[in-house]
Amino acid sequence: MGFLAPWFLAGLAAVGLPVYIHLLRRHTTTPRPVSSLMFFERGTQSSTRHRRLRYLLLFSLRTLLVLLLALAFANPFVRRSSAAASERLVLIAIDNSFSMRAGTRLADAKQGALEVLASRKPSERAQVMVLGGELQVLTQPIQDAGALRRAVESIQSGDSHGNFGELGRGMRALTETVHTPVELHLFSDMQSSNMPGNFADMVMPGNVSLMLHPVAKAMPNWTVESVEAPGQLVDPKRARVLAVVAGHQTPAATRTVSLVINGVIAATKKVEVPADGRVTVAFESLDVPYGASRCEVRIDAADGFSADDASNFAVKRSDPERVLFVHQTSDSRSQLYFGAALAAAAQSSFVLQSVNVEQAADVDPTKYAFVVLSDVVSIPSIFENTLLRDVQNGGNVLIAVGPSATHRQRLPVFGESAADMRYYSRSGGFSTVGQVDASHPAMKDAAGWTDAKFYYAAVFDPGHSRVAARLADGTPLLLDKQIGQGHVLLFASGFDNVTNDLPLHPTFVPFVDHTARYLSGMEGLSGARVVDSFVQLRSATNEAAAGSQGATVEIVGPDGTRPLSLQEEARVQSFQLTHAGFYRMKFASSRDALIAVNPDRRESGLELIPEDVLRLWSGGADTSAKAETSTADAKEKKGAYSLWWWFMLLILMAALAESLVASRYLGTQREEV
Repeated sequence: MGFLAPWFLAGLAAVGLPVYIHLLRRHTTTPRPVSSLMFFERGTQSSTRHRRLRYLLLFSLRTLLVLLLALAFANPFVRRSSAAASERLVLIAIDNSFSMRAGTRLADAKQGALEVLASRKPSERAQVMVLGGELQVLTQPIQDAGALRRAVESIQSGDSHGNFGELGRGMRALTETVHTPVELHLFSDMQSSNMPGNFADMVMPGNVSLMLHPVAKAMPNWTVESVEAPGQLVDPKRARVLAVVAGHQTPAATRTVSLVINGVIAATKKVEVPADGRVTVAFESLDVPYGASRCEVRIDAADGFSADDASNFAVKRSDPERVLFVHQTSDSRSQLYFGAALAAAAQSSFVLQSVNVEQAADVDPTKYAFVVLSDVVSIPSIFENTLLRDVQNGGNVLIAVGPSATHRQRLPVFGESAADMRYYSRSGGFSTVGQVDASHPAMKDAAGWTDAKFYYAAVFDPGHSRVAARLADGTPLLLDKQIGQGHVLLFASGFDNVTNDLPLHPTFVPFVDHTARYLSGMEGLSGARVVDSFVQLRSATNEAAAGSQGATVEIVGPDGTRPLSLQEEARVQSFQLTHAGFYRMKFASSRDALIAVNPDRRESGLELIPEDVLRLWSGGADTSAKAETSTADAKEKKGAYSLWWWFMLLILMAALAESLVASRYLGTQREEV
């Protein structure tokens, strides 16, 4: 018991006020008229009768009211154990990353979590979380043992790559609102690949005691580490599949590798895998039927982790797609060089159809994989309007400017005119490529671009376009402009050997190959992806302006269900591939794709985090003693709880009682004898 403001106790002197009113106030009498005082005898009268206390109940209430008022302003308090300080929050975090599928790791983790929950005090709150690629909360802090147990039992193994950095970030966010001691129990295989690049990301806040529960031991594991296969296929005999089989902590062994196409084994090979090493396996043909095929490379099971014994990939077989090449009648060089590079690349997946500007009016550009406009002054308006609508709905165009840009006001489809022309040859020199964005799909193999000489380039304002390459003087050479759902790729020079000598360099063929795959949609609609990667479903531009408002996407997951609602299919722009297997997708541009998804192969390396690192992470070897000490210290903390409101309630009750009693005693005047 104490007082937070003891100087208000001086107000207790006001208790004398009721005493004065009831005892010390002067006695008064009512004068009475008489005819004469000569017959009255002078005498002294005792005042004892007038000095006694009257109305004792009213006096007590008034005294109590003043006493309570003084005590209330002194703000009395009591000290007792702080419930918030002594309360402990038990957090259960279970790792469900892909590596937890090995052996009985996940089952052991769940059993250990149930034992920890059973050993806690019934009054303690607990919370269940699952840790994969991100930290997910399954329950709020509750005391319900049944709900906590059901949450643990509902955890299923996932396909994501674990990340202990996400656990550290999640705990730091949690402790911003939770200031009580937190006891975190992590059940994991403690895989070394789960550690982030920066150890500081794993560090726990000061009020979090980390209890590590390893549920795995080092074990050998063979896996299909990677598969290289064409996503688009025209000639099966020219296709080649390369697979890498790796061993982690394994002895030298012979493994059987199989190529499986649509569930049927198409080819089998035996390979010698060196101890703790890897070997490449080649399948020289890929005989798949027309359409999209589900393929995989698989090894025979020889360890306790069979989930990573196969690697998925998707292949689409079709006839060669047509590419429309529109050029000036007098320009034959551009068609020759571009056509030769296209035929030499992409495994003959494209066939070039060349037309001059006058013939373009009778051609439907929507029937082609993409359109190339090479150094054209103008194109027929009906063709341009159709081509622009096709781009807005997901089509793509490649424009090579050429020297004829000096004769036009604006570029077709691109919609802008050249601000200037750079004739480097007039001064007897040339320019070279000074900057390349290697992340752009068309510039994946840009090693030889610096050797090319450019004698002419048109200057365009990039605006909102992406610049994939610049010349040494900063002139944008390759611009990527998004219009609606499609793209216009602008090459500020020509495809002949007059404006530049790029077609004469070996790097021209890879450039045409990557550009064709990018503009045709091959680059994004085939092959294999990694779990938790994203797929772009539609562009981020205004769909109403793009003319594709209301276009929906369709996604069917590996389990045969549709993960998106109808509302999400109409507006979502990207989708995260959270499970391994095959996703069938229909994009907003009306293109279909079969996408294979594989777990991150870092999960196949089952090496464990060293013991000294685990001790450093948990704050020492004796983590249980640390948790008990912190909990005991928290229980010893005392909190000051104010009684002010209770005193104010008593004051209100005393005031009401005083009013009632005063009304009873003083409501009528009674004459005393």
